[in-house]
Amino acid sequence: MSDPSAITTNEAMPPGGWNERIIAEFRMKGGYVAWSSTDDFAAGRPIPPWIPGFDERGMPLVLLHHTGVKTGRELINPLFYQSVGDGWAVFATHGGSPRHPAWYRNLVANPRAMVETGTETVPVVARLAEGAERARIWSKEVADIPKFAEFEAAADRQIPVVVLERA
Repeated sequence: MSDPSAITTNEAMPPGGWNERIIAEFRMKGGYVAWSSTDDFAAGRPIPPWIPGFDERGMPLVLLHHTGVKTGRELINPLFYQSVGDGWAVFATHGGSPRHPAWYRNLVANPRAMVETGTETVPVVARLAEGAERARIWSKEVADIPKFAEFEAAADRQIPVVVLERA
């Protein structure tokens, strides 16, 4: 894996885009990213306005380090997560797009990845949650962040729930 202090772009984002700003803030604040103001959110900053149940530090995120299917390069995506046992569940909402996000397609092709959480970087293996496990994780996430239900309705697809288990 490359230097974790480096900032790597998402396949679809130009250098200097929001991913880089979120990654830098995540690393500066030990895994948290501040809530967006209404103006930030309107300008496309992907962290939502304050959500009940989370404190003033902001939303805890993980940074998913994965390998691009097309490029073979290491990519980093900041993602909302839910703790699941000793691992993390992440959600392929792609903001309500009918297409799966690139990071999801990359994990399907190569499930070995790394998760940066707070100040720790952990090797993980990704697997798709299915059936009752998916339903349980998804219903908790929708209860915590109702916007995810809107994303699923807009996408007109079942949002994949990916469990990242420590390798």
